[in-house]
Amino acid sequence: MAGPRSLPLLGPACCAPLVRAPLDAATAADLARTLKALADPARLRLLSMVAAHDGGEACVCDLTEPLGLTQPTVSHHLKVLVDAGLLTRDKRGVWAYYALVPGALDAVAAVLSSQTAPVG
Repeated sequence: MAGPRSLPLLGPACCAPLVRAPLDAATAADLARTLKALADPARLRLLSMVAAHDGGEACVCDLTEPLGLTQPTVSHHLKVLVDAGLLTRDKRGVWAYYALVPGALDAVAAVLSSQTAPVG
């Protein structure tokens, strides 16, 4: 199985917020894919649940009941987050454990941040 896709925002593109430099087509496509993964309430909750879990990682078995979704649905959402480069997946026996990719959310925030003084 291939490892998680590296979040493109962790590379050189992370240094140029949207308001400072135009995105090239590939970076825009990658950013759109990441934002699409984040644009789901269940996925946002999963990210926060994984990040807040003891040790910073959680088993899919720990996430289904609090989220109120079935295991296949939770697994699908987790796969989308892994494919977007936001979570890592570590298979241990029959269970998969998920952890937040260090810096992934900071990288998204850096690209979206204007880093300019507020108006007014």
